[in-house]
Amino acid sequence: MSTDPTGLANILPEGTAGFVDHIGIAVRDMDEGLALYRDLLGLELELMEEVPSENIKVAFLKLDRAGALGHVELLAPLSSEGNIAAFIEKKGPGLHHVAFAAENIELVLERCRAAGMRLLDEKPRIGAKGKQIAFLHPKSGGGVLIEICKDADH
Repeated sequence: MSTDPTGLANILPEGTAGFVDHIGIAVRDMDEGLALYRDLLGLELELMEEVPSENIKVAFLKLDRAGALGHVELLAPLSSEGNIAAFIEKKGPGLHHVAFAAENIELVLERCRAAGMRLLDEKPRIGAKGKQIAFLHPKSGGGVLIEICKDADH
């Protein structure tokens, strides 16, 4: 069985997966976020969990019901503490980050570091769905908070 379902391994930068894993959206209240993205826009709720280390509740909604890759990730603070609560307090709810999938997260981070990008996470840490995650500083991402992530089962 091929480990490269996209057939792009020979043209992608080493360690990358070649797709957006998810788009993170900060919401003040998870029920309100679900009312919009699930109930009005029709995205299917795949998983909801709390990530105590980040003080957030996370909901993953499928972007394509046919099983294609990608999700909208709603991020709701569990209290007034933590990064998402601070983001909402400062900027209001809205687009928080774009996450790009990696086959080798350490290699991608090293390449970004070598290119002079500022890393918020020097090493991967565990996030929602058990994924390895690391963030690049928005000033290095053209004003966009970029997450690099790797599935737990890879």
